Amino acid sequence: MQELEQTIPDFSEQADGPPLIVLWSDDGPKSQFQLGTREVDWHRHVRGQMMCVESGVVHVRTRQGSWILPPHRAGWLPPGQEHKVSIAGSMSGWSLLLAPDACAGLPAQPCVIGSSEVLVAMVRRAATWPQQAPLTAAQQRMMAVLLDELADAPQEPLHLPMPADRRLLAVAKAVLAQPDSQRSLQEWALWGAMSARTLSRLFPAETGMSFAQWRTQAGLLHALERLAHGDAVAEIAHSLGYATPSNFIAMFRRSLGVSPGRYFKP
Repeated sequence: MQELEQTIPDFSEQADGPPLIVLWSDDGPKSQFQLGTREVDWHRHVRGQMMCVESGVVHVRTRQGSWILPPHRAGWLPPGQEHKVSIAGSMSGWSLLLAPDACAGLPAQPCVIGSSEVLVAMVRRAATWPQQAPLTAAQQRMMAVLLDELADAPQEPLHLPMPADRRLLAVAKAVLAQPDSQRSLQEWALWGAMSARTLSRLFPAETGMSFAQWRTQAGLLHALERLAHGDAVAEIAHSLGYATPSNFIAMFRRSLGVSPGRYFKP
């Protein structure tokens, strides 16, 4: 996801070299993993990429869906995964780049995991290794432990799958553009020129979620982006069409296990 000066090597496109390269970065112009507030259009990497920010939020979109990456959560992109990235207010973070052969035990699809203290400590250590030198025996052992930590980390429910059917996709995009809409399933079906039965049947088949579950998840990701920008809970609840902030807080807590005010705390 780097847009780099020509004098800075793009390690994400390096198939050979050390199997693990870690970049600890900020929003400076010479940073190899550039942060700040910016957007990077559709692209893909030779290496697998795990990324994590310590502030702000990252929104990763793929052809199959999108993922929200809040602070202290690590996002995984397998090698060759086409994606685009929006970064908002991220001042520091890290990117872990893995050669394709080193990705065998990691998920085959993009996902978000929690960033544990153990994981961060190992990443910090690996960031001090020479980026072009072969790994020593001790470094290889640490890399093996780090990969185990990544493979065993529980995934967080921060994914919004997008349907492929053109009618469903049109409805999904309209829902995302109107997060406060109070249309019922029947009204959305009529808007999308299909029956309510068709919408109810096809949405789970295409996304793995019922239409109601998908709308809740879409609202949740919208809320996370707003929270990352510092918006008030009451404003977010209103923007999603909730009658009261308490109703929104209850939905948030059911989905993520904590209140909106606690979610972004390390």
